[in-house]
Amino acid sequence: MIAEGLREAGLNDVHILVERTGLAAIAPDVVLINLENPRRDVLEESFALSRALSRPIAMFVDQTDDRTISEAVDAGISAYVVDGMRKERIKPILELAIRRFHAFAKLQDELADAKSALAERKTIDKAKMLLMKRRKIDEATAYALLRKQAMDSGRRIIDVADAFISVEALLGDQT
Repeated sequence: MIAEGLREAGLNDVHILVERTGLAAIAPDVVLINLENPRRDVLEESFALSRALSRPIAMFVDQTDDRTISEAVDAGISAYVVDGMRKERIKPILELAIRRFHAFAKLQDELADAKSALAERKTIDKAKMLLMKRRKIDEATAYALLRKQAMDSGRRIIDVADAFISVEALLGDQT
């Protein structure tokens, strides 16, 4: 029924696999899974599949419970449809799965960027503190020194700060 619904929606490059092996070789744009009752091992396998392929996954099930729904979401399932297998619903569900997948991926990218920026900020702050202690200067002057060194050497300020921290660790309190 999934394949028929996809073809009626104008999507013709459809591969049907009875076993979930070999999916990576096909490199699908979207994965649709039809299950009667999802077991934990299938959800864990779907999670691994979602991570490996980095593709949206829509799962159609006949029955479920709150725990299984939660596990499906944790497994990276983009659309989890209970007792809703009708061919005219396939395309809208597919589109929803794709949009949710991209929205989630965007949030993950933003989170990774924020974590990276925070880590860089901490490194720069540590370098400033070390400079302030070593040279007996204020924070603005320490930052200006890091920035000037970065500009003069054509490097990013985080790279200069990281290098300074490394050198400072090697030298210790020998001054």
